[in-house]
Amino acid sequence: MATAFSSDGEAALRRELGPAEAAAAAAAPRGDLEGFYEMGRAAAFVQDGGFRKVALQFPDHLLADAAMVAARMEAATGAEMYVLGDTTCCVDEVAAEHAGAEAVLHYGPACLSPCRKLPVLHIFGRQPLDVGRCAEAFRELYPDRQSRVVVLSDVIYAHAMGELEQELGLEYPNIIFSSVVCGDPPGPAPPGEVRQFGRQFLVEAPGGLQDCAMFYVGAEGLTLTSFMLTWNCCPFSSFDPTTGCSRRETLNVNRALMRRLYLVERARDAQVVGILVGTLGVAGYLAVLQHLRELLRRAGKRSYTLAVGKPNPAKLANFLEVDIFVLVACAQNSLLDSSDFYRPVVTPFELELACNPARTWTGNYFTDFRDLLPGACAHVEFPPAIAAVEAVPDISLITGEMRVTHLCDLPDSQLPPGTTLACRDQTRALAEISPAASFLESRSWRGLEQQLGQTPISKAVQGRRGIAIAYEDEGHEQ
Repeated sequence: MATAFSSDGEAALRRELGPAEAAAAAAAPRGDLEGFYEMGRAAAFVQDGGFRKVALQFPDHLLADAAMVAARMEAATGAEMYVLGDTTCCVDEVAAEHAGAEAVLHYGPACLSPCRKLPVLHIFGRQPLDVGRCAEAFRELYPDRQSRVVVLSDVIYAHAMGELEQELGLEYPNIIFSSVVCGDPPGPAPPGEVRQFGRQFLVEAPGGLQDCAMFYVGAEGLTLTSFMLTWNCCPFSSFDPTTGCSRRETLNVNRALMRRLYLVERARDAQVVGILVGTLGVAGYLAVLQHLRELLRRAGKRSYTLAVGKPNPAKLANFLEVDIFVLVACAQNSLLDSSDFYRPVVTPFELELACNPARTWTGNYFTDFRDLLPGACAHVEFPPAIAAVEAVPDISLITGEMRVTHLCDLPDSQLPPGTTLACRDQTRALAEISPAASFLESRSWRGLEQQLGQTPISKAVQGRRGIAIAYEDEGHEQ
């Protein structure tokens, strides 16, 4: 645990690729860049849009090809190409705007979260798939030809799903193949159609999705975990193209959910909550930030907004006053394993489950924060505020102490006073929260202020593994 809070960065430089990344890197055909990176389609996207500056975003295992791809794209289109330093699954619109880019080409695995501003073309990379072996594995797992099965895939194998459908469609009349959708489809979903995680498919079973099994084509990872927690009523099986092996998934979903529900109890006990801004590009993140701030204010909890980029134990350990963190990120990255962190990290759904008395556990789990916003499928209105004397007492299952679980309309002056952070001026900027603080560049301040709609503190916490910027929640006197 000591090394988690202090590191010279050597571990990151010496880190070896995981099995999925290593397999993907080995499978990338260096001699066939044109086909693997679909340069014809990418060049048509740039030319048809008339873009003069384009940002290219690569994952870690494809960065070795970035310079060659950028050079060939410039030669083919005449546009300027910029390679972004962010290697996450989310489109980094902020970095692209700093370069003055008019569009983004996102390569490799993607969470497919809709973006807010710039046009985006996703090029997943055509990873090879042995369709015959995959179909054989499917037949072994589902010998009953009348089985109702939904076929899902990692985006890097989406190009082969049409061929797999031709192989299995005639044998299995009730099989359903999902399609990959970049961005939100127009209009409301028709009855029986599922639109989640950038996938879209129609379920015609009498009992809906509960009558179906799920078959996933791809390696084990966060994508599969998110699918299994969200559709926890369906049995899952998978086929890993890198190993050629298939299996029935044995992840104990109930145990995973019990762990998440334990974190909900921790959130109920928390008095100070840190809202981690894990994305600045996913559509709706500003709305959910405001939603969480209002929820915490009415629950009588103090909140601070923290722009930390990729969360790690070293960054978050700088904020010892925070009892729990809530991560606002894409659906694929919201399930952060915080077992090595000094304080637990929950999702927006888990925080609302803890603080909104009108929301109860129904067995449905939501990893996409947009589902919680007004007008969405899982939105639950706040109940009316009640006086403290009328509230039903609640006992913490962790500490055994009494706690407040009802919503109230406390004036700002009645919120618990802070002792570590002090209001410096009328902008409510935090004076200083660490002796190891250092000044940020004014350009970065202005960009984050415009994105988050708040004024950053005068000094940022400089950890051994990166910078974290804190914003005081509006209306909270410190």
